[in-house]
Amino acid sequence: MIILGLTGSIGMGKSTTAKLFAEAGVPVYDADATVHLIYQGEAVPAIEAAFPGATAAGKVDRARLSELVVHDPAAIRRLEQIVHPMLRGYHQKFLADAERSGAPVAVVDVPLLYETGGENRVDAVVVVTTTPEIQRQRILARNNMSEQKLDAILARQMPDAEKRERADFVVDTSHGLGPVRARIRDILDQAAKMPRRRP
Repeated sequence: MIILGLTGSIGMGKSTTAKLFAEAGVPVYDADATVHLIYQGEAVPAIEAAFPGATAAGKVDRARLSELVVHDPAAIRRLEQIVHPMLRGYHQKFLADAERSGAPVAVVDVPLLYETGGENRVDAVVVVTTTPEIQRQRILARNNMSEQKLDAILARQMPDAEKRERADFVVDTSHGLGPVRARIRDILDQAAKMPRRRP
């Protein structure tokens, strides 16, 4: 089985691209959805201990946690040290299930793939991109998003140009879903013929 790492900066259209991979019959692991899951369960006590006031009603209050860590690199690292080991188990189970199902290709959707060295754990990387104008427009249309918060998030992410340069495949979401679907078909054809690259 070939594992594709799917990544891209905030607002590039990565979640939509992941849905279209799933629509094409590919098993997709969604790191963000798994974070949502553990934020309602096993991560709650450790996060409350590290960031008092970041949880409410037995689950992590994402908006509050974001306020506590977004401008503090040391706090972000502390949060990652809590969350990443918990995510690893879900990730391994997903890959084992996908392999058992006989899928030729599986996709792991990881927002900070390059930033966390995740490219070494996949066979090829798919980077989702769009123009800076479309990116900002999409993000600022979201709830609870300000220019200041956006700039703090972008500062943590590798620049889009660098991601595209390092990618095996690039998906441009600037022109609607049709071209994205066509590009996914093309990527899946090529991926099925690739040699396995991960250790």
